[in-house]
Amino acid sequence: MVYNFMDYLNDKITELLITFEDKLGKTVNFVTNEFTTVRAGRVNTNIVERITVDYFGVATPLRQLANISCSDSRTIVINLWDTAILREACKAITLAQVGANPIDDGRVIRLIFPQLTEERRKELVKQVRKICEDGKVAIRNDRRAAMDQLKKIGKEDKVSEDEQEQVEKDIQKLTDSYVTSLDKLLGKKETEIMEI
Repeated sequence: MVYNFMDYLNDKITELLITFEDKLGKTVNFVTNEFTTVRAGRVNTNIVERITVDYFGVATPLRQLANISCSDSRTIVINLWDTAILREACKAITLAQVGANPIDDGRVIRLIFPQLTEERRKELVKQVRKICEDGKVAIRNDRRAAMDQLKKIGKEDKVSEDEQEQVEKDIQKLTDSYVTSLDKLLGKKETEIMEI
């Protein structure tokens, strides 16, 4: 929690602000998780953990079916607990288009990623910028919804114009704070991607 909303006498306004900040936090967490799936100079197991595999008719995330690790900066090793689903896992990884083709030796699956070219790095930067922009759009949509709800509360509960104006300022401060957080995350991820 960035601000102390308990200063407001109206419980509905306090609840509105707490819910609003919670939504913003979830958006930043979502963007952070999406950034982990974008490969920078070193591969990360998050690239494949969310891929779902048909495990006896149930779509199951790969992380629940295998031990996933990095053997070096360019290789992910997937050691399935049940080798009967090796083909299904390879098929799911291929369909997910993670940037490397699965190689299976009958026991484990290896993904050997090529070195990133300058062109590929620029594509990845565009991809993370789009993820970040989508996060900012979600934050702005949440701000608009919070402002609309504030106006509704103001009419119903006869909130003073001064208090309503102060709440609007707090909503804008929160919005700016979380947008700045996204910009910092983006800058860090871009640096990580462009690092050779």
